[in-house]
Amino acid sequence: MLDLLLLSSLAILPSLLLIFLLYGLSYKAPPPVSLMLIASLFGVISTYPAIKMEEFGIYDLGMLLQGDLWTSFTFSFLIVAFSEETLKYIFLRYYLYPKKEFAVPLDGIVYAGCIGLGFAAAENFLYLVIRLDDLEQAYSLAYRRMFTALPAHAAFGIVMGYFMGLARFQAKREVLFLLLALLFPIILHGLYDFFIFQKLSKVLTIFTEITLAISLLLGAFMIRAHRHYKRRTEKGPPPFIEL
Repeated sequence: MLDLLLLSSLAILPSLLLIFLLYGLSYKAPPPVSLMLIASLFGVISTYPAIKMEEFGIYDLGMLLQGDLWTSFTFSFLIVAFSEETLKYIFLRYYLYPKKEFAVPLDGIVYAGCIGLGFAAAENFLYLVIRLDDLEQAYSLAYRRMFTALPAHAAFGIVMGYFMGLARFQAKREVLFLLLALLFPIILHGLYDFFIFQKLSKVLTIFTEITLAISLLLGAFMIRAHRHYKRRTEKGPPPFIEL
């Protein structure tokens, strides 16, 4: 029982900490806590349909069993990345995006980040629960995912939220930014998973860390760009990334 509580804490608490940090980004007019909680809860719930889609790819289509690059690529991009990021996108686009509480571009990053972190917490919990019969492996996986999968989902959410924020306040290019809000996270997520799933060479797995680092840096620059917009006193469209 104690191990279950400890593993649950390792799966959930890091996400809660990052959600708290996201709230702190909006230092003057943070979005409603209730909507942040709803966004996080949807991230948790969306793990179920995502898992079902991935099981379809593994068991019904026989993916990953073949081990070739094309199958790994297809599973990573068209099954895992597409299903997970599309589920997050749908809720962000059709529930949060139209709300008046989506008041500044930075709100897109906060809401999307909450969705991603809710998803990561639930996914981590499920990964650890099924390994309770091997506690050494479970704890090792918990610490590893704390520094890989968790920040990855947060970064993918931030990228999605950045473009969603641009779309919300740049009507002339709304369609383009809405498309990029889905496309960019799928590409980053697909690359991240592809280098994990491919069996051609263990050396290639280093590109998983490289993809994660790029995603985190991109997310940091995007947060900076939207925070800069929030500090502006003049009205106008949000800026693109300003280094």
